[in-house]
Amino acid sequence: MSVAATAQQAPAEPRPESESEIEKGPVISQFRENWILGELRSIRQDMMEYRNDMNRIVTDRELEVADKAMGYATNTVTYFFYLIAGAASILALVGWSTIRDLKDNIRVYAEKEMSRLTVEYESRLADLEQELRQKSRTIAENQEEIERTNEIHSLWLKASKETSYKEKIELYDRILELRPDDPEALAWKADAALELGEQRWALSLCDRVLEVDEDNAHALYQRACAWAGLGETDNALNDLQQAVSISDALRRHARAEEMFVPLRDLERFQELVGRPEDDPEIAL
Repeated sequence: MSVAATAQQAPAEPRPESESEIEKGPVISQFRENWILGELRSIRQDMMEYRNDMNRIVTDRELEVADKAMGYATNTVTYFFYLIAGAASILALVGWSTIRDLKDNIRVYAEKEMSRLTVEYESRLADLEQELRQKSRTIAENQEEIERTNEIHSLWLKASKETSYKEKIELYDRILELRPDDPEALAWKADAALELGEQRWALSLCDRVLEVDEDNAHALYQRACAWAGLGETDNALNDLQQAVSISDALRRHARAEEMFVPLRDLERFQELVGRPEDDPEIAL
């Protein structure tokens, strides 16, 4: 059987939901856990609203700056036009050119300059618009991720309270629909499959986890249980050796694991996890 089954047989040490909780000690009460999750959800939503407000403020400032820059450019061209006109008038008086020629030249120059400025600011506004669209998509994606995370948390809570292993598997499947190839969901699904006597199914699930995370101690431990249930002693001991080398806390669970009963008399198994009599809290 799995670590979850061992926890039911040894009430003195309830089975943790994950490897990190094995090393932490006491389990937080359900009321406090729900309160903490609610506070976290509220903080994430506040942060998202704050980010949206900041993006809107920054966008308004950028548009205001662009508008002022366009105004300054227009005024500069206008003043420059007046300056050229005045200079042209003076030059016309001294005979360098006619007023008509100067006027045409100034008009052509002004039109070219205005065209250049128009193209430049249209390009800047297009870049700004593209950036705003990208930020909007990012905000929408973040909002979807928050909603997905909240739903996954809810499913994990339901799975922790569920006593039926078939129902647990259905909840883990729903988690995997929201977050495919989630290592934790696959590992705990393998745990439930072992409880139902589906060793080969559990083996396949553990293989999927280890393809993503080859050092996942939980998946290695579950696969060792599956190998032991299938009579593959060498494979079981190899996976168990890797699991306990990553997480030393699994040695104690292995000593009381029912799936390892056929391995308890083996010298290599005893070297890996110790003897049951070394732990007085484990019932022989």
